Amino acid sequence: MTRTMDDLHRSSVPALRRLLGLLASGAAGERLAEVLAEARRRGAPAAVLGFLGVLLGGGHDVGAFVTTTLRPLLEYDTRRGTELVRTLRAYFDCGGSLTRAKDGLHVHVNTVVQRLERVEVLLGHDWNHPERALELQLALRLHLLAGC
Repeated sequence: MTRTMDDLHRSSVPALRRLLGLLASGAAGERLAEVLAEARRRGAPAAVLGFLGVLLGGGHDVGAFVTTTLRPLLEYDTRRGTELVRTLRAYFDCGGSLTRAKDGLHVHVNTVVQRLERVEVLLGHDWNHPERALELQLALRLHLLAGC
């Protein structure tokens, strides 16, 4: 059975959570960086390593992380001429406030709600859970900094 990138991402989250616990001590943090570097050498894609691979890994494969994390939204926006990436960024930038997001986007609140429902369809129901939201926010920020 072939595992999709989403399967790999979801299965990596619990392992990454355990690894994050190691960051409490300097030696453990160094070991974590070594483990991530070894995973990269063995060909683990950015999607599996998540944002830790970008922040701590030697390769700093920022482009792959951003593309992999936002791919469903980027592709949907390109195909349909929508603004899901911009809407998600506005939503997070406003602390999850639909009212402030709609003001920043200059659209009706129902439009924001409909777009976020499409985001959920494309990214899965966990898109707004803390771990996933953190990865999405980092990818969105890096995407913005890249001038996209």
